[in-house]
Amino acid sequence: MAKIGINIATGSLQKKEIIVGIDLGTTNSLVAIIHPDTKQPVALKEHNSSSLVPSIIYFDESNNTIVGEQAKQHLLTDAKRTIFSVKRLMGKSYKDVSGHSTSLAYKIIDDETESLLKVQVGNKFYSPIELSSFILKELKSRAEHILKTPVNKAVITVPAYFNDTQRQATRNAGKLAGLDVLRVVNEPTAASLAYGIGLHKDDHKTIAVFDLGGGTFDISILKIANGIFEVLSTNGDTYLGGDDIDEAIKKYWINTLGIDANAENEKQFVTELRLKAEDAKKYLSDHDSYESELDSHALTITREVLEDLLNPLILKTLASCTNALKDAGVEKNSIDEVLMVGGSTRVPAIKNAVSIFFGKAVNDSMNPDEVVALGAALQADILAGNNKEFLLLDITPLSLGIETMGGLMDVLIPRNSKIPNKISRQYTTQKDGQGSIKIAVYQGERDLVKDNRKLAEFSLKGIPGMPAGLPKVEVSFLINADGILVVAAKELRSGVEQSIEVRPQYGLSDEEVEGMLLASITHAKDDIATRALLEAKTEGEQLLETTEKFIQKNILFLEPREMVQTAEAIQALQLALTMNDKDLIHTKIEDLNNISRPYAERIMDQAVARAMQGKII
Repeated sequence: MAKIGINIATGSLQKKEIIVGIDLGTTNSLVAIIHPDTKQPVALKEHNSSSLVPSIIYFDESNNTIVGEQAKQHLLTDAKRTIFSVKRLMGKSYKDVSGHSTSLAYKIIDDETESLLKVQVGNKFYSPIELSSFILKELKSRAEHILKTPVNKAVITVPAYFNDTQRQATRNAGKLAGLDVLRVVNEPTAASLAYGIGLHKDDHKTIAVFDLGGGTFDISILKIANGIFEVLSTNGDTYLGGDDIDEAIKKYWINTLGIDANAENEKQFVTELRLKAEDAKKYLSDHDSYESELDSHALTITREVLEDLLNPLILKTLASCTNALKDAGVEKNSIDEVLMVGGSTRVPAIKNAVSIFFGKAVNDSMNPDEVVALGAALQADILAGNNKEFLLLDITPLSLGIETMGGLMDVLIPRNSKIPNKISRQYTTQKDGQGSIKIAVYQGERDLVKDNRKLAEFSLKGIPGMPAGLPKVEVSFLINADGILVVAAKELRSGVEQSIEVRPQYGLSDEEVEGMLLASITHAKDDIATRALLEAKTEGEQLLETTEKFIQKNILFLEPREMVQTAEAIQALQLALTMNDKDLIHTKIEDLNNISRPYAERIMDQAVARAMQGKII
């Protein structure tokens, strides 16, 4: 399919609302639409510019944001204020990413809890949702500039392995950027649609989607039948991609030139060497050798040497392919198509290795950078009702969720989810010995339940007395084919359970649904700010309670200086909680954590030492 960089500001675009397809990537992001004349998907670009927008955000000293190519330049000059790879942080706690946080130049807050992480830039704290919204806002603005028409609706793609917390975080980022996210689509599903597989209801295929991007790798096995895409398995590595190829070339040159990469006077040279390595990688896809120069050093590398350097990376990807096939219960010879996605699949050695592994020629006929966004545009076209070949299943008109601490709405089934549907999520108690949990069910798109529609409420009683955080309460939402919602709650340790059937058939007119959706977009910024403040207050209150309990239990092991510092930090946090400033609250939380962490670790180590006294290990 030919790609042309054009400005498609035509009259036909003004006639109906556009739904765009967005590939929100780890390294780069882009927007695609169905061209009004050719009816084919095209990636949006201005004239001869690239369709790719680097997924990078730079905050200047006044906390103004720059996104994309201009932000990328600050990776060298002001790394602490330049945020990249946000996608890896979506829906994650600090503990989830702590093993990789040292590879990031910017600061991720370690609050020693399972709560969602925050990124600190100067004296401001940002959630990955807010950071992703800056990228989506830039994509929306770019699309509107090219199309000369408002863009308010989108389909956004996510990796197949994203859990529902990560998917909801992606939806919220879209909402905060002023987009009504009609559907969150799996990237391999979008790639399949772009390659023309699954667009017709008589398609019956099993396919493998090999996706190697700048920073991540995943392999997905899909079964496609009657317009339904089923992900049989997914495997991969969220820290493997084209960046690792650049790193391998850079290290090869460092060793060849005999440079001390850690020496202070070589830091700038090594940084620039990484950029040269990226050039070499791209050049060697079409040539046998690469030659250049940097600071009077000759830089040379052949395709043969590169292939030797790539071997460990390729073996890792093939091991993931083996695991994915095993998990899917599918033999290699049952795979009908192997689709190549992601810029790093342009490397000939990778294409050849994948082709040999699957025993068939890979399908790399499409631009690997754009294929996922093009598929998202096709999905958007289907949702707009323009593709009559595709049968749209019944969907939920509005999100369904429950009330959590602080009066917040926790969405379990997002709007536009297919019916029938079932989803479960685990919760716990907030107080020691808490014997019951209230389950209040709401429908709507706002962050506070008071702005949504209450459907039902019941209490799960008889939870055995346990310390806060120990009970595991699983809440399940099941919508059957008739649209009736059954909500069940079960305490997994004791087996206590309760359920309720909600039968309002959602009884809302189309106008009421539209009004609720419009309100959610209009108030998105305020809603997210309110949610962030309430979450910060809840986190602060829980930390105060935990710290006070710890001190009461271990007061004999604390030094007077530690007691004074802790008391001052507790007072400062208590005062911050009375103010509506989430950044101030996070700062005081961090201060208290920094004071209490050293003595908490010391006391724990002493307790372990006492417990092990006289034991042989």
